[in-house]
Order: sequence, then structure tokens, then C-alpha cells
Amino acid sequence: MALRINDTVPDITVTTDQGAFALHDFIGNSYAIFFSHPKDFTPVCTTEFGAVAQLKDEWEKRGVKVLGISVDDVEDHKKWKGDIEKVSKAAAFFPIVADTDLAMSKAFDMLPANAYLPGGRTPADTATVRSVFIIGPDKKVRLMMTYPMSVGRNFAEVLRALDAVMATDGVPIATPANWVPGEDVIVALSLSTEKAQEKFGDVNVVLPYLRTVKRPAA
Repeated sequence: MALRINDTVPDITVTTDQGAFALHDFIGNSYAIFFSHPKDFTPVCTTEFGAVAQLKDEWEKRGVKVLGISVDDVEDHKKWKGDIEKVSKAAAFFPIVADTDLAMSKAFDMLPANAYLPGGRTPADTATVRSVFIIGPDKKVRLMMTYPMSVGRNFAEVLRALDAVMATDGVPIATPANWVPGEDVIVALSLSTEKAQEKFGDVNVVLPYLRTVKRPAA
């Protein structure tokens, strides 16, 4: 079954280079980011894992847990982390799922049910395992991104999207294009202008359906 926004993520037990655990236990009461890769020791993926490592302080500041996924085994993950740290000059602190049986890749709809790992495989055999999932404390998918093999992910954008998700979660607001923290937000259409004024204070009516306010305090 396809995974969609607001679906609860599968609570499967995974094996990682930092031990085995159930995904819901890993998430706990935090936001989480899962980021997947089709193979260890590949150039683009190495730079991406390094980018995640370099953002350690930003993840911690937001109380967000990060989990890598790759379809190689634990021993390869441990060796690969040495390359990641050499390139990024940052500790690869996060666990990496050893998805050798493709269970997580299939459960998260990154690969078809009949996918398998052939002998002498290349990254192309698991090419669609290049996704990012932002997951809420309620274990539901908030955002998904999937990239092609040739395009390195922009983790500054992942961080920006995470900030937008956290800012709007459970609040009747949305964020406009290119929004970053500190900028005004959009009033949800479910609120009348009068109700928005009561709730948020000054409302800037750009169009009858486009109204902005200062971002409310958390």
C-alpha cells in the first residue's frame, strides 16, 4: 500500500549500526527525519550523509531525531562512516538502517513489492531509495521528497521545510513560498478575518483569500 502524507509510518523493527529498534520507539515523542540511500560507498550519498552530520547542532536545537537508511549491511555502514566523516569533517552520529532485505524500503513505498537485490548489483537496482521523510511525534508523515540519482539533496531545504512543518503543525496557518523563520505566515482559509484578528492580532489582507500575520509564538 502506498505511503501518503498523514499516514502513520510502519512500525517495523530495523537493524542499524547502533543496534535494533522499532521505528515508533525511535521516534518517541519527537519529530524525526528519515533519509534513504541506495548503496554505501557512492559519491553523492557520501556528501549527503556528510551534510546531515554537519547539521547535528541544528537537529538537536529542534529536538529532531535523524535516521539514515541504506540497503547494505551493518559492517559496510560502519566502514562507510569513516569516509563520510573524512569528507564532511563531522561525526556521523546517527544510526543507519541496514535494509539488506529491503523491508523498510518496501514498507515506505520506495521500491515495488517484487524488488530484490541481484548479485553484483549497482545503485541503479535500488535507485528510488533516495527519499526524505519528515515525521511528526504522532508517527505520521508530514512531508516526503524523492530525488534522482544524479541530484544531491539540499539539506538546507530539508531544514527549512522542517521549520515550516513545525511552525504550522496544529496551528491554523500556512507558510508562503520560500518562507524562512522570522517571516510572516498565511492565515488558514478556515478562519475568517475577524477570527484571525482575535487569534493573531493585526491581519494584512493582501487578497480576500491571502491574509498574512506575524508568526504566532510557539
